[in-house]
Amino acid sequence: MIEFLKQLTDPQSIIQYGGLALLLFVVFAETGLLIGFFLPGDSLIFISGMFCVSKPELLGVNILVLILLLSAAAILGNMVGYWFGKKVGPPLFNRKDSFIFKKRYLEVTREFYTKNGGKTLILGRFLPIIRTFAPILAGVIKIDFKKFMVYNVLGAFAWIGLLASIGYYLGTYLWVQENVEYIVIGLIVITIFPIISAFKKKNKENDPTTNG
Repeated sequence: MIEFLKQLTDPQSIIQYGGLALLLFVVFAETGLLIGFFLPGDSLIFISGMFCVSKPELLGVNILVLILLLSAAAILGNMVGYWFGKKVGPPLFNRKDSFIFKKRYLEVTREFYTKNGGKTLILGRFLPIIRTFAPILAGVIKIDFKKFMVYNVLGAFAWIGLLASIGYYLGTYLWVQENVEYIVIGLIVITIFPIISAFKKKNKENDPTTNG
């Protein structure tokens, strides 16, 4: 089980272990299920695009089909997240923290949503944790479903299309193929930095020693 969980957090292992089916499930889970916030969405999409060039036998589809399938998985994931948030409602903010759920994740997403409105469903696609909780929050506050779906579809194609296309283009270079681990680390640092900054800001606001 531990080894399986390790594979679920390693983009290359996900594709090599489960192929296209596991790839689609991981993208779906990260965008629609609470348990998916720790999954490596950005780097996974990038590497899947790269593998369309360097190791096409692993996925068995071309880049256009890959983008369509991954976008569909991301769209469905957000729909599930929206449905969950709408069903649970505002009491979700009072839910106790657990291994899977942390209330601060939802609070940071709410602040991001307050600042960016519906665009959170597009911009949030590129940010870990935010992309998991944004559709849930949209359901909690009962945003109009048609409006939600517009942002949902646009965000999915922007996120998947951009990262997969960059991976596909860079995958033609041997240096990229041989140093993909460093690129993955770079993606993680770039995408996680805004989240860390938001958490620090939130903790500072909640710290009575800094507000008094």
